Amino acid sequence: MTHSPQLKPLAARRSQPLGGRARVPGDKSISHRALILGALAVGETRISGLLESEDVLNTAQAMRQLGARVERQSDAAGDDIWSVRGVGVGGFRSPAAPLDFGNSGTGCRLVMGAVAGNPVTATFDGDASLRSRPMRRIVDPLALMGARVVAESEGGRLPLTLEGARDPLPIEYRSPVASAQIKSAVLLAGLAAPGVTTVIEPEASRDHTELMLTHFGAQVASKPEGARGRRISLTGQPELHGAGVVVPADPSSAAFPIVAALIVPESDIVIDDVMTNPLRTGLLATLREMGASIEESHRQRNAGEPMARLRVRASRLRGVEVPPERAPAMIDEYLVLAVAAAFAEGTTVMRGLHELRVKESDRLAATAAMLRVNGVAVEIAGDDLIVEGRGHVPGGGLVATHMDHRIAMSALVMGCAADNPVKVDDTAFIATSFPDFVPMMRELGADFA
Repeated sequence: MTHSPQLKPLAARRSQPLGGRARVPGDKSISHRALILGALAVGETRISGLLESEDVLNTAQAMRQLGARVERQSDAAGDDIWSVRGVGVGGFRSPAAPLDFGNSGTGCRLVMGAVAGNPVTATFDGDASLRSRPMRRIVDPLALMGARVVAESEGGRLPLTLEGARDPLPIEYRSPVASAQIKSAVLLAGLAAPGVTTVIEPEASRDHTELMLTHFGAQVASKPEGARGRRISLTGQPELHGAGVVVPADPSSAAFPIVAALIVPESDIVIDDVMTNPLRTGLLATLREMGASIEESHRQRNAGEPMARLRVRASRLRGVEVPPERAPAMIDEYLVLAVAAAFAEGTTVMRGLHELRVKESDRLAATAAMLRVNGVAVEIAGDDLIVEGRGHVPGGGLVATHMDHRIAMSALVMGCAADNPVKVDDTAFIATSFPDFVPMMRELGADFA
């Protein structure tokens, strides 16, 4: 299996003030979960606002291979609606070919959990980046539930063949890290197990799986555990029912136009229906501490998820210290936060970023390299990232993206306000999460060429 897209380099130049209304894709986390739970439900699930990125489309295809009927349709107004007709809990079939998740760790790891509770065998694979990422911390708890790894690459990496449990066991699992992917995989496997499956987290991670499980009819209880942790318990063998899901705008994608508007002088933009789940708004909290002008209005809620309209205006930012306990609420946003920190006045210290080392790339090292090549003073101390902000960025560098969509987008945002153009070696992988990023930014006024 090969994934070798043609390189698509791009440069961002200092922009005029950004303005207008941004169209940000649907949330990727919600999109993956809506497809997976729709496939495990009985009846039809209709999803509007689904993120139609490579990552999510790969999950949709995986659900088809496992036996669900997944179709893209249009409603009376001409808007895209995705219909999923599920097979019920425990109803997956063995796929005839490997499940290819491309660049998506979230899709791959969640589907591993969903498959682990079914008496089927499936091979999981992906592109070169996904093949380099560890899977053992997902499959280890699944093995406790009765699943078995039949074949794997060195170090527990893809391609990996997983044999689901014929009689899955409920477990109480204490996760070594705050990870929504580990938690979700165990809970999804626990759907097919009798009794109660429990996950204990040292810190609260994103609760999208719990909210959506409840939306589809499962019994889920969540309560505090220790100082910052959570104990999440799922009652197994429910009959999930198809449900309507409106996918909110992805706060991780919204982060890029938000930071661009803050650092390009005199900018003023609006982004509609951004998810404001408190476990996903660490970036907004941090930017506000730095002095950012970000206003919320038009608040609403769908399928348990809160959302709001955001108005963002250019602001004079100052350096801050970001505590490690905030990491789970903004783990994907540290890259673009580092760009904001470079344009701030003073030092910004981001603590406890170990999780960035096991993402699409070693994002901690890649972020530091992105800043250094553009003249920003930056240091990595253990798992902390320290950025010396001087109110401006010299720019002029070529950024190595390492097949990482967020590195590419963060570097292009930096170029919107840098003194000299910022170039990235490849933008092909931006389609992983934000297919319309470049045209959307150009529509707001960004100078990309």
